[in-house]
This record gives sequence, C-alpha cells and structure tokens, in this order.
Amino acid sequence: MSSSRIRGRAASVAALAGATVVLAAVPAFAHVTVQPDSAPKGGYSTVAFKVPCEEDNASTVKLEVALPTDHPIASVSIQPVPGWTAKVTTAKLKTPLKTDDGTVDSAVTRITWTGGRIAPGQFQQFPVSLGPLPDDADTLTFKALQTYSNGDVVRWIEIPQAGQPEPQNPAPELKLTAAGGDGAAAPTGSPAAAPAADTKGGTAQAAASGGGSSSDDTARALGVAGIAVGVIGVGFGVFAGRRRSAD
Repeated sequence: MSSSRIRGRAASVAALAGATVVLAAVPAFAHVTVQPDSAPKGGYSTVAFKVPCEEDNASTVKLEVALPTDHPIASVSIQPVPGWTAKVTTAKLKTPLKTDDGTVDSAVTRITWTGGRIAPGQFQQFPVSLGPLPDDADTLTFKALQTYSNGDVVRWIEIPQAGQPEPQNPAPELKLTAAGGDGAAAPTGSPAAAPAADTKGGTAQAAASGGGSSSDDTARALGVAGIAVGVIGVGFGVFAGRRRSAD
C-alpha cells in the first residue's frame, strides 16, 4: 500500500474518532438532573429537577420523581410551573420525624407533574423546596420517570457507583455537604408543610438554578476534545489529499 493511501486512511480514522467522541458526549447533556447538585446537611434548600427533551419527534408530557424513603424529608414545597399540574403522594412513616416544628408522621414519597409539554430541543426546570435535609447521609437519590408524547418512558433510576463508568440512565443525585461548608446556601426558616392535594401551575416562572452537574462538565470536556480531534483529522485528510495529488 502506498504511503499516500496510508495517510489518507489515517486521516479518515482520526476524523471518525473525533466525531465518535462528540456523539458519545451528547447524551450526557440530556440527563435528568438536580440543580444545584449539592446542599448543606441539616438545612433547607431549593433545588430544581432539570428535564431536557432528548427525542426529536416527541415532547415530554410527564415527570415522576420519587423522594428517598430511607431518608424521608419532613417538609416539601413545590413552586408552580406554568402549564403544569403537580400531584403530591404522601405515605405514613414507620418512625415519625422530630423537627423544630413538632413531630411529623407522614412524608412526601412522590411528585408527579403533568399537563405541560417540553418540546424537542428544549428543557424545563421543576423547583422544589426540601428540608430539613438529613445529616446522616452523604447523598440523596431521586429516581425519576420521564414520559414522552409517543408513549416512550425513560427510567432515570440507575445509581452511579464510585469508580465505575456513569450508567446510561443515572438517577438524579443531590450531594449533601457539611453544614456551613461548600454547597447551596440554605434559606433561613422552615417552609410550609408539603401540600397533600394537586397543585396547579400559576403565573410564576420556574426558577433558573445556578451551577451545573459534574456530568455536564465532563461531557463538555469530551465534546471539546472530540471537536479538536475531528478538526485535526480533517486537516490531515486535506494535507494527505494534496500530497497524493502531487505524487
């Protein structure tokens, strides 16, 4: 095989590798996540479940989020999201929770949003106030189900394991930091108790949360690296083509 053909094939492989890296990085942006992704232990925090629509020909029409039952949260308040209705499911606790406001014998176990639509290429945030956050855990996992208008259901329920590659459909996670340390600032005071009936979306806009997840940062880095490799591959292909023409 001539050296010009070898160079040409090498350029094609490099360009394909760059494109593959970029494509592999894209799904990481489409995860359902909690933002911000950390909050202080023992306090109250407002977080938002960020839900992108990753299908090209269907809209997201339903979101179900399961709250952790191993670390129940005494107070859960929902910020109205225009066009969406929130239904709260509660359950009796085997061991009542003691709070500054008294004893709580039931807690929210699931929140379901319906009635709205997230079009392809768009995302929606669903803000929730939680507290007090447990001080005996390092992470809270919120398993979520995302339903599309064509009937597809994406189950964001896989729990990431330390030292292992990120699963295909990771569950949203909220990291709990030491009180007074890094993480989202906790609002002062206790929010209202969790509503027990349906909550309809009002006119307030969903709050945009600052701070992205670590998976987004990793995906961006991979995307930039993939683009760089692709550009180098294309340039090498052009160079090889010119050398081949000269030969």
